[in-house]
Amino acid sequence: MSKKTTLRIGGGAGFSGDRLEPAVDLVSRGNLDYLILECLAERTIALAQRRKLQDPEAGFDPLLERRMELLLPALVEHRVRLVTNFGAANPEAAARRVQAIARRLGLSVTVAAVSGDDVLDQLRPDLPTLETGRPLADYPGIISANAYLGVDAILPALAAGADIVVTGRVADPSLVLAPLMYHFGWSPDDVTRLGQGTVVGHLLECGAQVCGGYFLDANRKQVPDPAHIGYPIAEVEADGAATLTKLPATGGRIDLRTVKEQLLYEVIDPFAYLTPDVAADFSTVSLQQMATDEVHVSGGGGAPRPDRLKVSVGYRAGYRGEGEISYAGPGAVDRARLAGQIIRERLQPDVPDLRIDLVGVDSVNLGGAAPTTDKECRLRIAGHASDAALAGRVGEEVEALYTNGPFGGGGARKSVTEVIGIVSVLLDRKLIEPKLSLYRP
Repeated sequence: MSKKTTLRIGGGAGFSGDRLEPAVDLVSRGNLDYLILECLAERTIALAQRRKLQDPEAGFDPLLERRMELLLPALVEHRVRLVTNFGAANPEAAARRVQAIARRLGLSVTVAAVSGDDVLDQLRPDLPTLETGRPLADYPGIISANAYLGVDAILPALAAGADIVVTGRVADPSLVLAPLMYHFGWSPDDVTRLGQGTVVGHLLECGAQVCGGYFLDANRKQVPDPAHIGYPIAEVEADGAATLTKLPATGGRIDLRTVKEQLLYEVIDPFAYLTPDVAADFSTVSLQQMATDEVHVSGGGGAPRPDRLKVSVGYRAGYRGEGEISYAGPGAVDRARLAGQIIRERLQPDVPDLRIDLVGVDSVNLGGAAPTTDKECRLRIAGHASDAALAGRVGEEVEALYTNGPFGGGGARKSVTEVIGIVSVLLDRKLIEPKLSLYRP
C-alpha cells in the first residue's frame, strides 16, 4: 500500500479542562489520520505531581476516563491514532488506565507510555532560575521537575505501532511534529521541515483558539455560532505546507486574522521559537485564504535544536486565603472599599502580602477608572501566608463583616488553597533519557 501524500491531524484539546465532544466530532467526521490532545501547562503538571505524591496510581489528567470512554470507540472505528500529553505526572498509570477502559469497552488497542521527563533527581541547588536568576536553593519544598521532551521521545512509540501514545511533559508542537516526521520520513537534521512542522503544531496546539475562540470579542470581532465552535484540522503535505480548516456545520471561523493571532500566541522571538526539536523561524511563514474556513500555511524554517532543555520546577509556596462578599444599593463601592480597609487593618502585619480587589471596578485594571455603577460590588480579599491557619484568617475576617459592618454585605465565601509555585531552569539534554513502555491488548 502506498503511503498517503498528505496527513490529516486534528487538534482536539488545548488544555486540561477543554471540552470533550469536539474531539469525538473530529474523529467521527474529520477523516483524520491522527488526533492530538494537548492537556498540559506548567502549573498543571506540578499539581499532577502533588496528586501522585498522595496516590502512586494518580497524577494524570482528571478528565482522562471521561475523554477516553467517549473517544476510544470512534478512534478504533475510524483507525485514528491518538498522541496526547494527558499522562501529565504519571504516563504509565495513564496508559494502564486507557488500556483498562479499552478492555471494558471490548476494544483492542496498543497503548504506549512515554516518560523520562521527570528529572527531579537531576536538579542541583546552584542551577539559576530563568525567571529571577536566583538559584534553586532559594526555593525550598520542591515537589516536581519536568523537562520538555521532544519528538525523539515520541517517535519510538509510533514506530512500535502504538495506537495511542500517552506522554508526560513534551513540548506542545512536538505532539504534531512527531507524526509528521514519522509519516513523511523527515530527518532530524532537516531543520527547515522541522521548523515548518512546528508551525503547524503551534497552530493546532490550542484547539479552538485558531478557530476564533480567543479571537472572539463581543462587538469588534464576531465569529459565527460560538456556542458550537469547531476545532482545527491541518492537512499537511510532504513539503511541510498545510491547509488549516475545520469541520462543516461547526461554529467559529478560520481566516487570516484568527490564524495570525494564534501564530503569534506566546511567541517571544519569531526568528527563533525554541522547542526541544528545533529553533523554529516563523518570520517567513506565508498565509493564504483559499476558501471559507480554509487557510494555506507555507514557509517557515529553523535552526538546530538547543543543547539544553527547559525544565519546569514546582515547589510548595505557602497558602492562599481568600474571602469574598457582595455589597448592593447606593454607596456599594464606598462600603466595599471601607470593608477592605477594615480587613487590612485587622490582618496586618500578620498577613502583609494582602490583595484587595473590587471585582468589576479595579480587580483587573488596578487603580482603574471609576465604576460605571454604584449599585453593586463584589469585594475579594486574598492573602498569602506560610501556613494554612494564618491564611484561613483572611476568609474568617471577611465572613465576620456580616455583622461587624459596613452594612449591606451578603453572599460571603471563604477558602484556603495550597500554592504551588513554578520556576524554570535549563538542563543539558544529555542528562535526560526518554523511556517507552508498551501496553498491548
